[in-house]
Amino acid sequence: MSKEEEEREKVTVAAAAAAAAAAASEVVVVVNGGGGEEEGEGVRALHARVEAEWGPVMQSACQTAAARALWGRAVRDPAAGVLAGGRFLAALRERMRRDEEAGAREVHGVMIAVRTLWFDARVEAAVASLGGAAQVVLLGAGMDARAYRLSCLKECTVFELDFPELLEMKTDLLHEAMSSANNQKLTMMAKSLTRVPADIRDGDWITKLQSYGYVPERNTIWVLEGILYYLHHVHAMQVLETIVACRTSVHTVLLADFMNKNAVSLSRAMYHFYHDSPDLLLPSIGFSQVTLSQIGDPQAHFGLLSHPQNLFDKLRRLPRSVETNPEDGTPCCRLYLVEASAFPDDQITKQGI
Repeated sequence: MSKEEEEREKVTVAAAAAAAAAAASEVVVVVNGGGGEEEGEGVRALHARVEAEWGPVMQSACQTAAARALWGRAVRDPAAGVLAGGRFLAALRERMRRDEEAGAREVHGVMIAVRTLWFDARVEAAVASLGGAAQVVLLGAGMDARAYRLSCLKECTVFELDFPELLEMKTDLLHEAMSSANNQKLTMMAKSLTRVPADIRDGDWITKLQSYGYVPERNTIWVLEGILYYLHHVHAMQVLETIVACRTSVHTVLLADFMNKNAVSLSRAMYHFYHDSPDLLLPSIGFSQVTLSQIGDPQAHFGLLSHPQNLFDKLRRLPRSVETNPEDGTPCCRLYLVEASAFPDDQITKQGI
């Protein structure tokens, strides 16, 4: 048995055991979800490696988990705290405290909270539209824990694809936390969960995904949350074109977020791919029924943007073609939340992109 086959078998067995546990108990317990100060020695040691060995892109997965943990009043993610780690929890908690004391229009982490809830809602709707049983593929899964927290996935086969070292760390963190005497086990909500160690910048990631059990002939929901803009243009387009190519015989749903050009300029070292009109880009490569939202829209608000002068509402009121806010001269940095479908008989719509 090859090393990859051994890894796949280990994850599949663990997922099956978790699924059996779910059948016996519906209790889901927070694994030090909002704290970090109480994390065990083993978890602290693992996060020390994250801080010492990971670069900023991979560490951003822990920062996202921290936002989900500390916005727990809105985002129900029982694993977020342990996946984030004490350092990132403490840093974000302090920023949030300062924002709240200053009466800030937006509190740190709110964008990730809203984005998470939008993806949750759209995954649930897509699963329902496909009859309940579908494949759900999370590309650049990071510290995502949807397989443990979304009950709509109970009949779904879930795949998490990301860097091998990230997925190994994620598995170790969850195992260490659930082995602690102070914590109970998480419930697996999905029918099954398979972690696929691969780099989506490599052209063979789809082949590797298939080797781990992905079936191209089955309806699939592709979740690309917080990943495209970290890729260079050529790699981002290859990913999107690979996904749409899967429409040859099945219904394909894409859920993704896109930055505009101004947003990418906030960190040229981190962000690369952008598009100012993803609702034109996607039909041009074979997607249809494209729906675009911005944070603050009715379907991307969730009651979390309460300040009447919050930045997101201001951006929504400006035409998307406006690049500079006329009120203060700042660049209009936008995040687009996009849902698209692809069907076997879809025709590519040629438009200016």
